[in-house]
Amino acid sequence: MNSAMQPATPFTEIELKLALPTTDSHALAQRLGRLPMLARRKASLERLQNTYYDTPDDALNSQRTALRIRRVESQNHPVWLQTLKMGGNRDSALSQRGEWESTVPGANLEFDKLQATPWLQMDPDGALIRSLVARFTTDFTRTRWTVRNRDGCIVEVAFDLGHIAVGEHSAAICELELELKAGQPAALFDIARQIASVVAVVPLGASKAQRGFALAQSTLGQPLRARPPVLTPDMSVPQAATATLREAFNHFNGNLYTLLTSDDPEVVHQARVGWRRLKTSLVLFKKTSLVQSAPPLSALKPLLKELGRLRDLEVANLQTLPMLANAYVGGSPKRQAHWQALQGALAQAAADRHQSVRHALHNPATGASLLGLTEWLESKHNVETPKGNSAGEQAALRPWALQRLERLRAQLKAALKKSPKPDNLHRARILAKRQRYGVETLGALLPKRRAQQWYRQATRLQSSIGADRDLRQALHMAKRLGAHSKLLQFLQTVSLGRKHPR
Repeated sequence: MNSAMQPATPFTEIELKLALPTTDSHALAQRLGRLPMLARRKASLERLQNTYYDTPDDALNSQRTALRIRRVESQNHPVWLQTLKMGGNRDSALSQRGEWESTVPGANLEFDKLQATPWLQMDPDGALIRSLVARFTTDFTRTRWTVRNRDGCIVEVAFDLGHIAVGEHSAAICELELELKAGQPAALFDIARQIASVVAVVPLGASKAQRGFALAQSTLGQPLRARPPVLTPDMSVPQAATATLREAFNHFNGNLYTLLTSDDPEVVHQARVGWRRLKTSLVLFKKTSLVQSAPPLSALKPLLKELGRLRDLEVANLQTLPMLANAYVGGSPKRQAHWQALQGALAQAAADRHQSVRHALHNPATGASLLGLTEWLESKHNVETPKGNSAGEQAALRPWALQRLERLRAQLKAALKKSPKPDNLHRARILAKRQRYGVETLGALLPKRRAQQWYRQATRLQSSIGADRDLRQALHMAKRLGAHSKLLQFLQTVSLGRKHPR
């Protein structure tokens, strides 16, 4: 067998992916190169052109598998590499997956190279191989530094700049990949923290391959929706806490990444839902050692404040006010003009607020906080803890879940007994959301009928209290944006006429 036909080399790839929010990639590259950690190390530059293969219905991708041919252009002659990647966590910025890479003579797949990989277990009769087609390409330049620490840890820092392409459609690539070559994964976060202290980052849960498949399927940029964690009664409370918090954070963080380029109101909504689910999970598991070791969240306050303001604007313009349009306009051209003027002002205010959200995401303090949450949830200690230390952590998961939801329900009942002042109603709405998200998260562990009843109650309360609050918010924004006096009077009358939900 010649050198070009040597079997693929097995390898476990451990890497941390970071998106780099920027409007000036050239300036960003210079800033990275000036970082003390990288400035004293020689950088290499190469162009990487990749073609990813799958079946027409993306059977490989559905099994967390990627197969590609890469053309590497550096100072020497081009090299062709065939790579098979399998496994890994789809939603986390820290991934660990199997990788089998081999040199090939050219741009075509060499199926013989797959014989020494797990491919045969997945495709014993060769049906997948016969169905493979090129699905998308990536083309980017990679600036690479190798960081060697005194403790023996070796990390490759790669700055990738380019694009993913499917036919005439493309998506930008501007990211860092920190790959562990030797040592412990903590070394990845040590380097990432140094980078995040001066450069804005967003932990990146989707690989280039995942984004390429999404582009091919016309789903790239769509909102990421919640996927409740898989919890079973035999899990410990700490294990359930880790699974629940990781899923909620990935839901929140994944939508933040999409917000860098998307103006879709549903992405904003899902980012807010992800955050609320994360906060609910922190409350549910507050007595666990995992939550008690959580990093501070104060650096996220500016971002969360801007997200809340943006969501209020979009709810007013797209949900609350459209339901009242006919009642106000009534066929009057003058009233129609009043209404259109307010809608235009709300739309412009929302566009301005989108930029404020992106500005917050461009703040290094925001990225450093998101990175801290990623490290907290992905650390080996937290992921692998089999049993709790406290009595609460050692409790059986099913009765523990029921007790926690009953406590949330009692808090909601107490809140509803208070006077219907706006602050009290707002608190009740938060508790209703908390009960709803708690049932969604722990539902598999609860009695089915009781869970359904609690979920319906929470949803009804959240909706009714929310509609009242949304109308008051719309009136407030209309005043601030200088809406016509007759329109303000109309909204005031509608608001006063609503009954406070109990």
